Amino acid sequence: MQNTGNASVESKGFCFYKATNGIKRHLAVDTLGFPFFTHCTKASVSDDAGLIEMLTHNIDYFRSKPMNIPKITILLDHGYHPEHLTQELEKVYPSIMRKIKFERSTKPSKQEKAKLGKSGFVPAIARGVIERSNAWMERCKILVKNFERTLSNATTKLNLCFVRLMLKRLATS
Repeated sequence: MQNTGNASVESKGFCFYKATNGIKRHLAVDTLGFPFFTHCTKASVSDDAGLIEMLTHNIDYFRSKPMNIPKITILLDHGYHPEHLTQELEKVYPSIMRKIKFERSTKPSKQEKAKLGKSGFVPAIARGVIERSNAWMERCKILVKNFERTLSNATTKLNLCFVRLMLKRLATS
């Protein structure tokens, strides 16, 4: 996400992968696309490091989760490295992998695409949930550009956007 002149040097970075200057928003959403956890980092922070930060900030949620209920499945795209995530999160909370599991989203192979008669970009099955959440987020005018001087304020604005969205959904039902 692009920054304005108001954004401080401490809150922005450059992402070489996407060739953008600004911040990254990290989202963990439920199956409906509503936010579970949110977190903002400099754009220079890797996706793995951002996810580790986000889960570490919310580690009390995982500590309080009973062991006898099913694990939470965290669906990752192919930009994440589950082995590295597991190692780093176990340093913070050794029992975390007894409560969560990482699963990579499906990515159709060339043979599967050919069998379906498709070529080029084919969307991953579960990827639409997070993409829809990103689209909802982009409709919030305050999130189009980063005006914030701190990353915590950027995260707060992200949360306010989703609170507004959920309240609108509740009001119409």
